[in-house]
Amino acid sequence: MDNQFDAHLRQNNMAENSIIAYTYAVKNFYEHYSTLNKRNLTLYKTYLMETFKPKTVNLRIIGLNKYLDYIEKSKLKLKQVKIQQKTFLENVISNADYNYLKNRLKKDNNMEWYFVVRFLAATGARVSELIQMKVEHVQMGYFDIYGKGGKLRRIYIPQRLSEECISWLNTKGRQSGFLFLNYKGERITTRGISRQLKSFAEKYGINPSVIYPHSFRHRFAKNFLEKFNDIALLADLMGHESIETTRIYLRRTSTEQHDIVNKIITW
Repeated sequence: MDNQFDAHLRQNNMAENSIIAYTYAVKNFYEHYSTLNKRNLTLYKTYLMETFKPKTVNLRIIGLNKYLDYIEKSKLKLKQVKIQQKTFLENVISNADYNYLKNRLKKDNNMEWYFVVRFLAATGARVSELIQMKVEHVQMGYFDIYGKGGKLRRIYIPQRLSEECISWLNTKGRQSGFLFLNYKGERITTRGISRQLKSFAEKYGINPSVIYPHSFRHRFAKNFLEKFNDIALLADLMGHESIETTRIYLRRTSTEQHDIVNKIITW
């Protein structure tokens, strides 16, 4: 049954991370309850709410609801819990830290990781999308991703970044294949990127709470709106289904808010 649900999600072009999360939600439910009914689903939701953060609870509920649709028991679907949205962004890498990190990596001739950081911050790609990029995409200047329902999203690679990366690739004699590789010459994993970024945070004395793959995607969005205030275009570039998701980037980080308060409040 799990394999059939997995196959169903793949047929609907679900992202790999979503497939893992949704199938785990179903598996975890059956680890707690042998029978699928409204009572057990409600009890499971209560367990989730008592154990996990709202975001995790909703991810599990979405997975279960996808499964209920799949087995044609949509009437049993659960409502998601409400999440109180914060009035600020948290743990977003600053431009200063971003520039410091990429410059140190380049100075240390750690070019592969220099480009990992550059591509995350200059394209807005999710780390799961980044690891799928190939040399051919750099040469073309864009990377097409097919998401839910076959919807196309194009990730653009800025010309200056493409030219710099191609020059580096030429020194390595690389004309094709996955862009970022591990020490075995195989495509790097999302976990491998996350782990290595934390290592660089420690090495270069940067707050580790702001050094993680998605932080650079946040940086991309913040910088984009500061230079070109078109939230609808940003929503398309980010691959957001709703522009409301993108509106969070109109908010300032908690550090920015604090700096403004310190600067303007003199009474």
